[in-house]
Amino acid sequence: MREIKHWIDGRALAGGGASRLPVFDPATGEQQAYVVPATEQETGRAVATALAAYPGWRAASLSRRAEVMFRFRELVDANRKEIAALVSAEHGKTVADAEGEVARGLENAEFAAGAPHLLKGGYSEQAAGGVDVYSIRQPLGVVAGITPFNFPAMVPMWMFCNALVCGNTFVLKPSEKDPSVSLLLADLLRQAGLPDGAFNVVQGDRTAVETLLSHRDVQAVSFVGSTPVARHIYETGTRRGKRVQALGGAKNHMVVLPDADIGAAADAAVSAGYGSAGERCMAVSVVVAVGAGADPLVAAIRDRIARITVGPATDPAAQMGPLISAEHRDRVAGYLAEPGTAEVVVDGRDDPASRGPGFFLGASLVDRVGTDTPLYTDEIFGPVLSVVRVDTYEQAVALVNDNPYGNGTAIFTRDGGAARRFQYDVVCGMVGVNVPVPVPVAYYSFGGWKSSLFGDLHMYGPEGLQFYTRGKVVTARWPDPATSAVDLGFPKVR
Repeated sequence: MREIKHWIDGRALAGGGASRLPVFDPATGEQQAYVVPATEQETGRAVATALAAYPGWRAASLSRRAEVMFRFRELVDANRKEIAALVSAEHGKTVADAEGEVARGLENAEFAAGAPHLLKGGYSEQAAGGVDVYSIRQPLGVVAGITPFNFPAMVPMWMFCNALVCGNTFVLKPSEKDPSVSLLLADLLRQAGLPDGAFNVVQGDRTAVETLLSHRDVQAVSFVGSTPVARHIYETGTRRGKRVQALGGAKNHMVVLPDADIGAAADAAVSAGYGSAGERCMAVSVVVAVGAGADPLVAAIRDRIARITVGPATDPAAQMGPLISAEHRDRVAGYLAEPGTAEVVVDGRDDPASRGPGFFLGASLVDRVGTDTPLYTDEIFGPVLSVVRVDTYEQAVALVNDNPYGNGTAIFTRDGGAARRFQYDVVCGMVGVNVPVPVPVAYYSFGGWKSSLFGDLHMYGPEGLQFYTRGKVVTARWPDPATSAVDLGFPKVR
């Protein structure tokens, strides 16, 4: 059985711990590899290696760092099919979906290659007599990323591309469920010219996470995952003096007004609800049908579900793959077994793929969902789309705003005034107007509000560069004996 190793100081290293965590092929249900979770000592070694590499990498010129990131971008592009194949093999998403993930990750390397322009400070000449004042941004030191299973290539690139180009060194703790991509990305960084030790990977579980959170040499932690864990990461890290950005869960609503194009709205709901088997933090999980459009919208979604092909990534016809594990598949299916007063329009457990090998569950549609039921309150994170019916626009907005999550939302309408009002009214970090999955391009930043984000700064883009650097202001006067004098008063600007 293949061991998926750690990456420390520029090379792959076998784990020295006693336990093993299985890595499954979700399409067959069979174990295909394992990881040996990093011990506290092994995680500490990765941090120490990153700390040793930091002075040299920080001293590298901005142009040198940008050059490495540009080379990395070219290597990712050249190897995108291999990266996507690894994602499909361990996560289960279709090849087309995996290639889309790599493409969106690639945008972050492209953005980072242009970071020197955004890392410029400001300069004020003659702020006082003979005094100049200027600001600079400097890296933090060793930073860590803790990433989820659902985007094993893209989310790490959200973090380490900006962190490295800013002059930090990095320790990545990927999900133990699909960890192979992390080693391929590490090797591509090495090929791009990143010095050994500047990027390290520790495979593992909670032991590695808690070690990174408590280690005095880790200056900042980035995290993407569930809200309970995000809250723990944020509270633990900040209590120990670290800078933390922790992205949590979501319950993304798609509001469909009566004037919307029903066909386009149904296409969007199906694409955003069932892509990657619903295992996306930006997946649409609730369709809010306003007024008279509800019945035709539900019928249109049901008709489109019937045409979805569920199967393994090796099947070119497959549009939706399996879930990540048997336990998660069973948990998601449990919502269909106990829908309460809601109406199960399409039961994914009836899909033929759900009865075969692997962790498959077909696309499911549940109508007339009550807002006090687990179908609505829980982050299901699977191919279950709930429909909540309301009478008015105001009720729809109140529903979105009252939800504890605030990751993404969307509105479908032909009314530009209603769309503009929605973006003004809604309490949410990312908004789509006739766009069901409003994930920002890499030169903006990604992040939600409310319980979807713990921290002050969003992920990647300009706020990512801000997160991985800190400001310093220098006030300078070159000695002039003719104007030098003792003055015990508070400095004044004249």
